[in-house]
Amino acid sequence: MVDSRALLLAVAAAAGLSGLPSEAEALTPLSMDLAVDPSVTEGPSEHATMAPADFERLPDEAYEPTARVTNWRSRLQCVPFARRESGVEIYGNANTWWQQARDRYETSADPDEGSVMVLRGYNTNTRGHVAVVREVVSERLIIVDHSNWLNTGEITRDVPIRDVSPAGDWSQVQVWNVPGRHWGGRTYQVQGFIQNILTEAEQARQAEAAARAQVASGEPVAIG
Repeated sequence: MVDSRALLLAVAAAAGLSGLPSEAEALTPLSMDLAVDPSVTEGPSEHATMAPADFERLPDEAYEPTARVTNWRSRLQCVPFARRESGVEIYGNANTWWQQARDRYETSADPDEGSVMVLRGYNTNTRGHVAVVREVVSERLIIVDHSNWLNTGEITRDVPIRDVSPAGDWSQVQVWNVPGRHWGGRTYQVQGFIQNILTEAEQARQAEAAARAQVASGEPVAIG
């Protein structure tokens, strides 16, 4: 069988044509030139030459707050807002939340995302306040959402709160002043943080209550 390419090359040579590609050229992918990225330069990249310190998180003082009031007309107290946003099913005044959370929800002295921060002595020594932790920025800086902090029923989001306790244990905090765009001058006492995780004792209690309700309703109870 006659090789069509060889025949074509022979005809071209006889005719004195030199435009056809050679064997080596024919084996070179046409996309080779297109695969070259003009942005790639020789030597190490910019990131490869950066010092480890360049990748470290900036200090808290360099944090740029984006706190803002998202709804001035919500007329919502801090308790229903925190309950709705966190899923922690506690009712009653904010100054009772910490006590109510005992033996029902897991609690912590340190903030976790999604937990409820409980302040005591808010405005007066008999009042409390609850806010939902949205982000833990550092060991001493968190971002919260809360309602009625300005006593107008407004909803405020992405509010920085910093730990100013001498021991760094989140027992004392300052809250970012949204209207003034600066840190508030007052220090607030923190009782702790409530997580939306039921304790084992509460889980058992709820399971027992559900079983009793099922028996009372006359429905068959699953065994095993």
